[in-house]
Amino acid sequence: MAEQNQTSQERTEQPTERRKQEARKKGQVPRSRELNTMLSLLFAASAFLVAGSWMSVRFPSLIASGLSFDRTLAFDHTQIAVRFIDMVLSSLVILGPLFALAMVGAIAGPMLMGGWAFSFEAMAPKLEKVNPLTGLKRVFSAKGLMELLKALFKFIALTAVAIGLFSLMMDQILVLGTYAPIKAFAEATDILRWSLLALSCGMVVIVVFDVPFELWNHNRQLKMTRQEVLDELKETEGRPEVRSRIRTLQREISQRRMMEATREADVVITNPMHFAVALKYDADASKAPIVLAKGRDLIAQKIREVALENDIAIFRAPPLARALYSSTEIGQQIPENLYLAVAKVLAYVYQLRSSSHGNDTPPPDDIPVPEEYRGLYFDEVHDADNDEVGRHE
Repeated sequence: MAEQNQTSQERTEQPTERRKQEARKKGQVPRSRELNTMLSLLFAASAFLVAGSWMSVRFPSLIASGLSFDRTLAFDHTQIAVRFIDMVLSSLVILGPLFALAMVGAIAGPMLMGGWAFSFEAMAPKLEKVNPLTGLKRVFSAKGLMELLKALFKFIALTAVAIGLFSLMMDQILVLGTYAPIKAFAEATDILRWSLLALSCGMVVIVVFDVPFELWNHNRQLKMTRQEVLDELKETEGRPEVRSRIRTLQREISQRRMMEATREADVVITNPMHFAVALKYDADASKAPIVLAKGRDLIAQKIREVALENDIAIFRAPPLARALYSSTEIGQQIPENLYLAVAKVLAYVYQLRSSSHGNDTPPPDDIPVPEEYRGLYFDEVHDADNDEVGRHE
């Protein structure tokens, strides 16, 4: 029993949608810091690659203007503050595309993994967040070990990329000291933007492993025990007796609507006791008769009673009644292989309505029902009247 209880408490079940929504409200969504870092660097590197030449021209001019000023400016504190603010704003204008695209990358990362999830509960202060024991558990947990492995892998990957860059660009870096300041700044900018792009691409290797791990770990944390799934099912769908009562009410409402629809029928074809199917044919609305109602036993009896109350013809044809009951749902048109059989019944009913001597009109003596329908429900019907085909009640 203890083993069974332990097995039932293992988190083996996939999280339900309700579980995911509750976790999202608490701010628990899959996140990959490596993806955010990679996208920010990649977007910034792209901006730097496109606007790097323009920056390499503007920055030397800005630095030169910042370092050159007349003697009177040094003794005027207000002008110094204005000059400083102007240089800061000019620097922001130059670096604006770089910062803007880096921010776009930082926003795109969370959107790609779980989307935005703003939660006051996640921001609320908790004692366990500052508890050193809880912190140690996180450090020595499986996730902490994985974070250590990711950091080590990141260090190795980026170090390899950096060594490769230095080996390829060593000659360009060494000759920078021989250039004039403006040319050296332009060359250094060119080296820097290609190096940043290479480092950003190096992060892709880390992200390829980190994103699936974070998705798997998030799903693992949300997994549920069988008892939790059952408890949630009871909460969402209610107790069994409540669900049974709801189904009973739904059946009663469905039957009530079906009886109302029976009042519009042209004919009710019966078994005569076990099955009843109400049909209506409107040539303008559909190409074939439609089943308005059908039922067995007590429901069939109610359909017959409604037909008698509303002076609707009741036609006794056991094989046809069984065929219609088994092959057609309420609101559907009858199948094509029953067109001829139903057409004969409707022709007889229409003849009864138009004839002044309706009771003397002979019923059709042959209702052609395909062989595939003739064995349906035969073992359930032992009424002697089953063999009476075409008799009108």
